[in-house]
Amino acid sequence: MTLVLIDTDILSRFFRRDPKVVARFGEYVQHHQVIEFSIVSYYEILSGLRHRDAYRQLEVFMEFSRENRILPLNRESADHAARLYAETRKAGTPVDDIDILIAGIALAHDRVVVTHNTAHFGMLPGVMLEDWTL
Repeated sequence: MTLVLIDTDILSRFFRRDPKVVARFGEYVQHHQVIEFSIVSYYEILSGLRHRDAYRQLEVFMEFSRENRILPLNRESADHAARLYAETRKAGTPVDDIDILIAGIALAHDRVVVTHNTAHFGMLPGVMLEDWTL
């Protein structure tokens, strides 16, 4: 089974107990022991939960984060992200910075991005995608 980086939208679906996503998480963990997501997705989930004062969900997310692996934004991932930013702007198909940063982290760690947001990530050259909602 390929190593993946879970996007924020798939993490949200997991915590909302989407049956297809929960099943795919289970299959993945059997092979790889941990789920990997980016520091950017960590920020997105954390800020959303804090904004909504969702303390119980925040507690669950923090425990999940401790049990799994958060991949960092580093120089290599920033280099990949900057290249993607420039390429998409020059092509006239700009993508949100958040998605570009997540893609840069995935490229730096040689991971497939698991997302339902294939329209945006699909515009990023070299980024491999899977959609676990299908």
